[in-house]
Amino acid sequence: MYFNAPTSVTWIRILLIPLFVGVYYFPENVLSWPAKNWTGMALFSLAAITDWIDGFLARKLGQTSAFGAFLDPVADKLMVAAALIVLVNLDRVHPVAAIIIIGREITISALREWMAQLGKAKSIAVAFIGKLKTTMQMIAIIVLLLYEPLVPGISTPIVGTICIWVAAVLTLWSMIYYWRKAAPHLKP
Repeated sequence: MYFNAPTSVTWIRILLIPLFVGVYYFPENVLSWPAKNWTGMALFSLAAITDWIDGFLARKLGQTSAFGAFLDPVADKLMVAAALIVLVNLDRVHPVAAIIIIGREITISALREWMAQLGKAKSIAVAFIGKLKTTMQMIAIIVLLLYEPLVPGISTPIVGTICIWVAAVLTLWSMIYYWRKAAPHLKP
């Protein structure tokens, strides 16, 4: 298996996932709910930051690889799916929003794989709408994991819920965008 600095950072992100999920299974006498919320949010945020770091390192050090290009989006999708499942389990995210987001991630991953097999991967390269969707998802997930008041009068559950539904709409919009970009190449 090929290891370089960016790929190693991606592996760290993957290894943070079970640690992040495990936080919510500690007994309350070991870790209180506010501590679980802060710890889970911090671990997820750290994992999200590693996504930026591995991309930065790959470009800065010129250490891009086919394996790294494959592993990075897989790590992102695993991280988001794990967080959404935890949030659904905690009753902080409506299952429909989670299904929309996770379903889109699987669908677009399959579409990208198909387009790569056709030699047309660049026709559905990451677009601004995809980056906007990812940003909103990360904000929503971080706020919903925290679930603790940061500023008096501002409810993180309400802000997070609004953000996750905005993320779900952007998710659908980005899925339609990528399908439309791929459609001319999918005809028999």
